[in-house]
Amino acid sequence: MTAIAEPQASLANWRQHPHSIWGFTHVDSLLPVSEIAAGAPVPLSCGAALDLGALGVEWNGKRLSAEEVLAATHTDGFLVMKDGAVVAERYLNQQPADRHIVFSVSKSITATLAGVLVEHGLLDPAAPVIRYVPEAEGSAYGDATLRHVLDMTVSIRFTEDYLDPEGDVARYRVAMGWNPPREGHEADGLHRFITSLPKAEYPHGHRFHYVSTSTDMLGWIMERASGEPMATLLSRHLWQPLGAAYDALITLDRHGAPRTAGGICTSLADLARFGEMMRGRGVFAGRRIIPERWIDDILTAGDPVAWSRGEMAKLFPQGRYRAKWYIPEPSSNVLCAIGIHGQWIYVDFAAGMVAVKQSSQPVPSDDAMDRQTLALLSAIAGDLRA
Repeated sequence: MTAIAEPQASLANWRQHPHSIWGFTHVDSLLPVSEIAAGAPVPLSCGAALDLGALGVEWNGKRLSAEEVLAATHTDGFLVMKDGAVVAERYLNQQPADRHIVFSVSKSITATLAGVLVEHGLLDPAAPVIRYVPEAEGSAYGDATLRHVLDMTVSIRFTEDYLDPEGDVARYRVAMGWNPPREGHEADGLHRFITSLPKAEYPHGHRFHYVSTSTDMLGWIMERASGEPMATLLSRHLWQPLGAAYDALITLDRHGAPRTAGGICTSLADLARFGEMMRGRGVFAGRRIIPERWIDDILTAGDPVAWSRGEMAKLFPQGRYRAKWYIPEPSSNVLCAIGIHGQWIYVDFAAGMVAVKQSSQPVPSDDAMDRQTLALLSAIAGDLRA
């Protein structure tokens, strides 16, 4: 196991390499959080071991082993399941009990939970945002629907540039409490920041535009619709039914608003339980957790035209996006959740495969490492199909 960096992370540097290696598994030492309580754990079974040292991955004209790709992509933890059984599990820069932040994989978890509230009649995807959050009137969300929020097709002026020290994301991070306050930057919380964002010049629904604030809006809507805090909803409807082994965490702003767009922290195996539930179309360990029709809608109903007009079409040219999940292929055989710094859930239905990856990649959004990770995951799926 690689030596874990000394705990020198602070609010000013916790997402910067190498401080991130420690920071990503100790978020509760750096930020206010709420606990997502687990219940009685459901053990994971083990299958025939997958030899990651021998499994080859073609990348940039070279043949690397899967183990080499894991190292090259700054993997902290990696787990693969085949037909519900663990076939590979690696802990490089973390321990099994560590709750690693999963960044935008949090979006997929949150929107999956939204399916439960829809089934209970508490949410209507066709309803306007202002039905649930009247404070959104006058902002980009003022005439958007919940479906626009779910599918990232809100017309909004916001540039998701993680490296611009003076841009929208920098101001957003101060508002959510992830960065220290800075002179001239608003630090008055997520909700005030979200409702300050203006509409863009095109209509809602026209194009996929990746904006994290939309998932924080989704969390706000879900809390309003249910009358319960997000951590309670996640615990009751996901973590406890999944038989999670460890309590998870979600970060909060200074007013207690949850960072549903990127603040969930979970153990590797519990993330795999969630991924296996998605492979089971809402069922895990024989228990229905998410309505099947919500999973089927994710797999089949994304808008390929809106996706093709968006800024991420190069990653999945034939892809779609639905309820915070990526569907890379028209066949709907593969389902992905992706977070910055190398966080992944990858489900290949034909291979009976679920893979989860937690990482501390130095650059938040690294196209080359994303493609190398996809090559790794595709190679594993191919091996498991054989």
